[in-house]
Amino acid sequence: MVKIFPFIFIVLWSSAFVTTKPIIDNSDPFAALAFRFFVVAFGFYIYSIYIKQKILTNSRNLLQSLFSGVLFHGVYLGGVFYSVSIGMPTGIAALIVTLQPILTNALAGKFLGEKVTFKQWIGVILGFIGAALVLGFDIGSSLPIFGVIASFVALLAITTSTLWQKKISNNLPLSVSNMYQAIGGCSFHIIIILIFSEPYINFTSTFLIAMSHQIFLVSFGAFTILMFLIKNNSASKTVSIFFLIPPTTAIMAWIFLNEKLNNLDLVGFAVATFGVYIATRKQ
Repeated sequence: MVKIFPFIFIVLWSSAFVTTKPIIDNSDPFAALAFRFFVVAFGFYIYSIYIKQKILTNSRNLLQSLFSGVLFHGVYLGGVFYSVSIGMPTGIAALIVTLQPILTNALAGKFLGEKVTFKQWIGVILGFIGAALVLGFDIGSSLPIFGVIASFVALLAITTSTLWQKKISNNLPLSVSNMYQAIGGCSFHIIIILIFSEPYINFTSTFLIAMSHQIFLVSFGAFTILMFLIKNNSASKTVSIFFLIPPTTAIMAWIFLNEKLNNLDLVGFAVATFGVYIATRKQ
């Protein structure tokens, strides 16, 4: 079962890109994320109580988990949602964030003492090339400067969060750790709303369906799998699977949204898959 976790993660995480636009069309991005992670935190709290996990922990573990949540659920997702909400093409935002495995590989040796082999680097480069082929380079005449900045801030946040989560290994039960991380993310977005934003949410059926998908399948499902993979594998190998997310998203958009899928997309998917295989296989 554990061996198929990366494939389940890729499918669930990729599906989030399909439901991000309907959420943003019906809400302020930070209000939507605050709502999402309030529900997620409450859900993990109930689940932790149900399975009789100890909720209270020492201040060190608490602060570490909250900080991880601020980076991942707050800065990373906030950056992506905000950039898309002001007109950043989803594909370009995804391409920028897809640089994460390259940045993680570059930093894993220094901060985690992980040895990143030459073959892993080859796999990472192939993975990025494959993702770029799928997303394409037709970015239009202009991009919103704040969207570009927000996307790169999101890239730094998810890279830092991955390295941080791997380094702390605070041995909290996964559900309890996820609860505190969701609290951190929710608190971050509430602060942003109080200072910068005018929050609104239109609770349309479209919003509720898309938000339910992101809460249950992405936050409860995919994110839990990601935390498990980071804890039990090297950071550099874990993030390499992110290169399969843009191609998988393109296939989902073709199936569910009737978006075009051309031969270059299929070539890119094949190249990215081969790159991920090289980067993650056992030496």
